[in-house]
Amino acid sequence: MGNIKLSREQKVDLYNKMIASHPDAVLKGDTIPYTSLNGHMYSFLTKGDEVTLRLPAEERVKFIEKYNTRLAENYGVVQKEYVVVPDALLANTDELKPYFGMSYNYVSALKPKPTAKGKKKD
Repeated sequence: MGNIKLSREQKVDLYNKMIASHPDAVLKGDTIPYTSLNGHMYSFLTKGDEVTLRLPAEERVKFIEKYNTRLAENYGVVQKEYVVVPDALLANTDELKPYFGMSYNYVSALKPKPTAKGKKKD
């Protein structure tokens, strides 16, 4: 997979395209675009312009090895369940789509987080 460098604008467009590839995924957030289900975030675009996916442990290891990437880091904290999507993979929605689906399925199996006050939009 080639080494390409995308602008934030290109990444936002490709991130939106990835989200549109899944029938139940909904884009949220204004400054930090993300997806979540039942209170669990499963993908987001960092302030450092990296697209991340939340994957189960065994798939995370395979993904990191296959795409020569790493765990996501945000505000100096390593996010153990999130992998950084390389630009070349982000640009290939067809190849990325199964991983995004895997991320959605992973959080859909988690217990929903309780809402803080009454009914809160996710």
